[in-house]
Amino acid sequence: MSLANGREYLAIPGPSVVPDRVLRAMHRAAPNIYIGELVEMTHGIVRDLRRVARTSHDVAMYICNGHGTWEASLSNTMSRGDKVLVLDTGQFGRGWGATAQGLGIEVEMLPGDSRKPVDLALLTEALRADRDHRIKGVLAVHVETSSSGRSDIAGVRRALDDAGHPALLFSDNIASLAVDEFHMDDWGVDVMVSASQKGLMVPPGMGFVFFSPRAARARETADLATPYWDWRLRARPEMFYQHFGGTAPTHHLYGLREALDMILDEEGLEAVWTRHAALARTIWAAVEAWGQGSDVALNMTDRAARSHSVTTIRMGEGQGDRLRAWLEAETGVTLGKPLGAEMPEASGIFRIGHMGHVNAHMVMGVLGAMQAGMIALDIPHGAGGLDAAAAVVAAG
Repeated sequence: MSLANGREYLAIPGPSVVPDRVLRAMHRAAPNIYIGELVEMTHGIVRDLRRVARTSHDVAMYICNGHGTWEASLSNTMSRGDKVLVLDTGQFGRGWGATAQGLGIEVEMLPGDSRKPVDLALLTEALRADRDHRIKGVLAVHVETSSSGRSDIAGVRRALDDAGHPALLFSDNIASLAVDEFHMDDWGVDVMVSASQKGLMVPPGMGFVFFSPRAARARETADLATPYWDWRLRARPEMFYQHFGGTAPTHHLYGLREALDMILDEEGLEAVWTRHAALARTIWAAVEAWGQGSDVALNMTDRAARSHSVTTIRMGEGQGDRLRAWLEAETGVTLGKPLGAEMPEASGIFRIGHMGHVNAHMVMGVLGAMQAGMIALDIPHGAGGLDAAAAVVAAG
C-alpha cells in the first residue's frame, strides 16, 4: 500500500508548477496570427516583461529553452575568436561557457566553488590583469540551479567599474526572474537571459533576452548571429511575425499573459519577491534543525548567498538518493536530483524547487513528507524541523 495516490507534487527546480488558470488560458483554439487580439496582447507582454526585469531596455523573445537564450545572447554580441570570462559557480555557468566554446569564442573560466557565490575579489583581480581588454563579456549566473547559490550581480558590475573594464555584463536569470529581487538597469546589466518555465509559471518553450544599448551596439560588429537568432527584428519588428522569427508560440503567449497579470497586477512583483524569500526561509529553518548532530546540511552556508527559488541539501553518501526514491513512491512528492556534483558525493545531494506558483502549505507538505521519509529510512536527523518551519510561516 502506498500513500502516493492522489495529486502528485513536482517539487523540482523547474519546470515549476503551472497555475490552473494559466493552463485554462492556454486551453483554447488557435488564434489568428496576423491581426487582432494576439497581436495587441503581445505588445502588452513585451511591456510587462520589461517591468518584471526592471528595465527600459529591449527584449527579444524566442521559441526555445534557456540553453537557446545562452546562444542568442552570445551570437548577437560576439565574433568568432572573441574572449569571454565565465564565472564558474556550478553546472549552468559551465554550460554557458560550453555554449560559447561551441560558437568559436575563447573562454576563460574564473575558478569558483559550488558552495559559494562569485568571488568578487578574484574577479576584480582577473579584470585588472586583462590590461589589453581582450575579455569582451563577463558571464555570471544570478541563481545557480545546481548549487542553489545566488551571486551578487550588482557586485559584479562594481568589479567591472572598479577595474575600468569595458566588457559587457551578462546575467543568467533563468532560475531567478520573478523570484529573487533583480534590477537590470540599476545593476548595470547589459544582457540578461531568462525563460518561461520557472518563476514565470508557464510551460517550457519560450526564452527571453533583454539587452542594453551597449549590447545593441555590439550587435553591429558581431559576426556570429544567424537570421533566426538575430535579436534586432525580434525586439523591434516591422511585422508581427518577426517577434518570433516566424509563427508565434500562440498558446504560450496566452499563458504568459495570464501569468504576468498574476505577478504584476494582482500580487505585485515586490510581494512576489517577499513571498519567495519567506518560503525559502521556511525550508532553511527545517534543514538547519534537522542538521543538529547529523549530516543534513544546506549546500550554501552563507545565508546571503542562498537562492529564494531552489534549495540544495546534503545528507550523506547514498541518503539523498534513498530519500528521493522513497518520497516519490510513498508520498507522491518528486524532489530534484543533483546536478554537477561528483560521485559518490552526488548520491547524498538533492534539490527542492520553490519557485513560481508555490505557497506555504505546499512547502510545509514537502517538508513533512521529507521528515516522514527520514524516519522511515532511519536517516539520522535532528529534532524540531517542522516546528522551526512552522514558526517561520507563523511569523509571515
